[in-house]
Amino acid sequence: MKHCKKVSILLAVMILAVLFGGCSSKEENIRIVRIGHNQSMNHPTHKALVAFQDYIHEKLGDSYKVEVYPSELLGSQNNMVQLTQTGAIDFCVASNAILDTFSKNYEIFNLPYLFSSEESYHHVMDDKTVTDPIFESTKKAGFTAVTWLDAGTRNFYTVDTPIESPEDLKGLKIRVQQSPINIQMMQLLGGSATPMGFGEVYTALQSKIIDGAENNELALTDNGHGDVCKYYSYDMHQMVPDILIGNNAFIEGLPEEDKAIFEEGFQLVNQVQREEWAKSVKESKEKAEKEQHVNFIYPDTKPFEEACKPLHEEILKENPALQDIYDAIQKYNEEYPSVAGVE
Repeated sequence: MKHCKKVSILLAVMILAVLFGGCSSKEENIRIVRIGHNQSMNHPTHKALVAFQDYIHEKLGDSYKVEVYPSELLGSQNNMVQLTQTGAIDFCVASNAILDTFSKNYEIFNLPYLFSSEESYHHVMDDKTVTDPIFESTKKAGFTAVTWLDAGTRNFYTVDTPIESPEDLKGLKIRVQQSPINIQMMQLLGGSATPMGFGEVYTALQSKIIDGAENNELALTDNGHGDVCKYYSYDMHQMVPDILIGNNAFIEGLPEEDKAIFEEGFQLVNQVQREEWAKSVKESKEKAEKEQHVNFIYPDTKPFEEACKPLHEEILKENPALQDIYDAIQKYNEEYPSVAGVE
């Protein structure tokens, strides 16, 4: 396993060398800022990063050139996080599920049924008193979160088995993000967790190595999973943010005036991505129904929620430092309770 990891990092470095080898003399005094992510160019995340790119060029174009690399051009999310750590690239978008391997504080956002509603989720993520201790907890690892991105609700979707209750997951191999909590969640729900990189999922579904996966609606259309999976079940087990992280040495080395502009740019990323997200979810659902003939299912979420409750107790027992953050989230849940009906 260690050998494979070394090979994958070496591969990513070789790709970087090819991509970044030829800089013209005109650009010698311009700092190239490289950002990687694993989504397509149609995805809200890419559109938001292009808005950031345009903003930095408009304000600081004589000093910085932002380059955005979509679709895992710089490697998997795990590889990109490692490249951001070392400063080989400056920023990348990482799932919260990956970041909990660098800081246990991130575990809390991976908990199933943590948030009562999307409104509660958004208010929590916008509350810096909640997020700052988490975002800054990876400084020793060489990177810091600069903003969060909406990744909607995560739900199960399968090739040919409708999921209407936890019992329907029994015996099914479901791709999950590479996080210990997600593996435990699947065990509690009765399914068989199959962690793998996002870029491998389509082929695994097509070849029936796995029976299904869990993600938001955009995975059906933007990544083609709805061509293979014909059942999408709104069990709404997680609302897990994606996180834009930056290399500490780069961020801390910015002149104060430039740093202020970059921080405005990070806010712009959040704003544009969330606006585009709302539009894209609606469009994706319509396309999945009409063109890919995906069946959307609306099960009672209570049995799923009850099955996952022990995981909350276990994580808080293992990491008592999360209790205050957990309690703050519960207050938002009381203020913004769930609204019945997803349809």
